[in-house]
Amino acid sequence: MGGVPQVAASYRDAGVKWVVIGDHNYGEGSSREHAALEPRFLGGLAIIVRSFARIHETNLKKQGMLALTFANPEDYDKVKGTDKVNILGLESFSPGTNLTLVVKHQDGTKDEIELSHSFNEGQIEWFKAGSALNLVCIFFLHPLDEELTMLCFVDGC
Repeated sequence: MGGVPQVAASYRDAGVKWVVIGDHNYGEGSSREHAALEPRFLGGLAIIVRSFARIHETNLKKQGMLALTFANPEDYDKVKGTDKVNILGLESFSPGTNLTLVVKHQDGTKDEIELSHSFNEGQIEWFKAGSALNLVCIFFLHPLDEELTMLCFVDGC
């Protein structure tokens, strides 16, 4: 089927959301925004890792990607390349509230894994809008929306 970009593009074209499962210091050496833009462009939903390189985590958030970490780093070992996953809790996504990764293994068993995040209110709005730039566009198209204005200027979009 090809390399990672080709597989991701085929999932995107088929309407399949996908996630990356990564190890420690994910994104090290990838501080440029393009490294975070590509997974979004290719239809990715989340990057789930043991830990992030600081700048890359922020860049992922700006691109509307879910930058999540395993609450228990050892849970990384529970996820295999043949597994299918669901992320629960997005309907109530808020600062300080963990999400849940449901891992469906090929043998029919499941694991529920707690995921942490460091999103603030403004960054959650980036995710909901699809990216920070999308939120800026929404703001400029609807400048009289006081709730959005307060969110952007108080919470620091």
